[in-house]
Amino acid sequence: MSYAKNSAPLPRERIPEPLLDSEPGLVALYWEAWRQAWDHVIHREDAPQSPYMDEGFARNTLWIWDTCFMALFCKYAPDTFPGVESFENFYQPIHDGRPSPFKIQHPDNPPLFAWIELEHARFTGDLARLRRIWSRGYLQKHYAFFHSQPPPRTTTPPFARYHNDLHWTGRGYLWSGVASGMDNTPRGRGTPPHGYDGHERILWFDALAQQGLAARCLAEIAELLGEPASEAARWRAEHARIRALLDELYWDSRDGIYHDVLAADPSTRVRVKTPAAYWPVLADLASPDQTARLAAHARDPLGFGGPVPWPSVSRDDPDYRATGFYWRGGVWLPLAYMATKALQRHGHAPLADELAARLVRHQAATYERHAPHTIWECYAPEAPRPATEKDDASFSRPDFCGWSALGPISLFIENVLGFHRVDGLARVIEWTCRLPGRVGLRRLRFADIETDLVREADGGVHVSTTAPFTLVLNGRSHALPRGRHTLQARALSAAR
Repeated sequence: MSYAKNSAPLPRERIPEPLLDSEPGLVALYWEAWRQAWDHVIHREDAPQSPYMDEGFARNTLWIWDTCFMALFCKYAPDTFPGVESFENFYQPIHDGRPSPFKIQHPDNPPLFAWIELEHARFTGDLARLRRIWSRGYLQKHYAFFHSQPPPRTTTPPFARYHNDLHWTGRGYLWSGVASGMDNTPRGRGTPPHGYDGHERILWFDALAQQGLAARCLAEIAELLGEPASEAARWRAEHARIRALLDELYWDSRDGIYHDVLAADPSTRVRVKTPAAYWPVLADLASPDQTARLAAHARDPLGFGGPVPWPSVSRDDPDYRATGFYWRGGVWLPLAYMATKALQRHGHAPLADELAARLVRHQAATYERHAPHTIWECYAPEAPRPATEKDDASFSRPDFCGWSALGPISLFIENVLGFHRVDGLARVIEWTCRLPGRVGLRRLRFADIETDLVREADGGVHVSTTAPFTLVLNGRSHALPRGRHTLQARALSAAR
């Protein structure tokens, strides 16, 4: 067995180049994130898929949760960073029974494959991969796999080789903090016999919402691939079933947020507010009114807003810690990215952009002011430093790109620079450009197109493209043939 990191320097010429003259620190952090991510591209000859993205915990262990979120920034350099390709190290061992040198840590991690595969296909225009994955049944099988887990720590084949904390009860999912990704979250607090062993006594609404997200994406994939209408209808019916259950048991109209419920009595809600509440929004399971109430929590400085947004528990919660204390206040890029995309998708893009900009600037301030100067697993919610670990003393892991690159790369491109939508299937870029000075991206590749888009300080926009696409610039549509073009951007107020 050989295990090797990349020995060559980062190939910057294969990666989009951002321009933001007003904030060079964000550009520097962007390149540092790619440099650290390059160290996580691993070559291993006995792996089902090599090279693959390694999250940076342990050489012989893989996490679904981490790998899915890494794939979201890898799509910007898909021939260099094996994002969705790394999923083969889960698909083949779990669903084909292929031998693997890896331990899959918690195969009941959030079931996000369908979401990420769809996002990748829309960006790259690569329907061939989507057809292959669909024909192998990996996404459909994983939905069933997540839903049909027997009681925890069973020894019944074929699940005996996996450690799982997941079980469907008929009204929701038993799960755990570690399997959900939120290790020491106070969710479950106060359930008998008191203390913080309550994780096993609640039904986790985000497990249900993530299955709803998978169902939504499976329906969309079936339509994209031209599958029989009955296939998409089947998944839409599953999505509707989940929505009805969330509304019945988990939506709290008093607090305006989703809460977990007691497994023994699902009519009793366990009130701990976390950004996990935005999973139903991303999954199209929340109504406009429910989404508006959740947006209010995102604005609230005592909720998930404030100068450093998206703490992992609401700031008015008794267990919130300014030190971070891992999932009792720490700011985590996976949930921050998810919640940002949820708000952006459902009519709250200016708020999403504002919160994303605050968070990326917080990451940059931490990089500049806190030694060692690096990118961290999670961040303190008030001061420019990493969050503390589960001992509330030591800091979380450094050099974590890893999912924390979602801030300096994905949120920076999509919500700070304002490239809200890059769709390789529709051949459309939607760019909302609010920032002052020279702003843009060079070498942005999507589908079979490579384009440079630069807004100069005087408002002139220069675009070059190797193939036709439609640019929607600050709400105005431009059909651009191959070649070079000069446009004028309609002014928008800056989100600072």
